[in-house]
Amino acid sequence: MGGPRSTVLSTVGLKVRETTTDTLSRVFAALADPTRRDMVARLAEGDATVSQLAEPYRMTLQAVYKHLRVLEDAGLISRPRGPQPRPVRLEVQALDLMDTWIERHRDRVEQRNRRLDAVLAEMNGDEHGQVHGDGHRSRPEAADHPDNT
Repeated sequence: MGGPRSTVLSTVGLKVRETTTDTLSRVFAALADPTRRDMVARLAEGDATVSQLAEPYRMTLQAVYKHLRVLEDAGLISRPRGPQPRPVRLEVQALDLMDTWIERHRDRVEQRNRRLDAVLAEMNGDEHGQVHGDGHRSRPEAADHPDNT
């Protein structure tokens, strides 16, 4: 059985997983809003000031700051301290976290699909019927079938 050391390690692993999940939840929640997604897309092109980010939107500067706060709390952007105007920067680590999570699940789905394809191919190979070039299957002739008399 695991002693105190394994309990500590499993607790540490759990805390790391919870922290990652919490961060991931904040990132996905922040990107649930189309305005914030647009801001992230624009920041992917390069840093911008808050005023530059606010230009295309019909909202107050205060509303823009609220969106930026959500993105900042999720770790998607940073705004260095200092005099105005300060550039808003996209932080790639949060995107990397999302990418890792998505790819892990994509890999699982692709593996499952490959296994299913293999099973279907095996089932198709085991059938007595032949597949014709047009994709239709012929059934094996049954000696006692009424159409065969």
